[in-house]
Amino acid sequence: MLDASALLALLQNEPGAEVVASRLPQCVMSVVSLSEVFAKLADHGLPEVDLRAAIEVLDIDVREFDTEAAYAAGELRRITPRAGLSLGDRACLALALRLGTAAVTADRAWAALAGGTLRIELIR
Repeated sequence: MLDASALLALLQNEPGAEVVASRLPQCVMSVVSLSEVFAKLADHGLPEVDLRAAIEVLDIDVREFDTEAAYAAGELRRITPRAGLSLGDRACLALALRLGTAAVTADRAWAALAGGTLRIELIR
């Protein structure tokens, strides 16, 4: 379960990119996190066609943000109020919980969230 920060690390060849690459093509990502990635890369002025090509070649299993995901992401805000999680962060974590898998991220602050059924893997 990739967080936006993990995919950005891969696409921008940042530290931890090799960890993300080693998990391809079995990766899953929330469509909300994918939107965050697309927006961040668009901020750098990359053309839309190039952004789509760079992401699509990775063959990531992008999951919809449905009603149950919305409820789960909203509930995560209640139990993680001090973590400062964005909607994309909570969408990623909610989907990881639903799938019973770890959330893979570059965001070190997430390490404090791990416990119980919530598993976090830092890429750096």
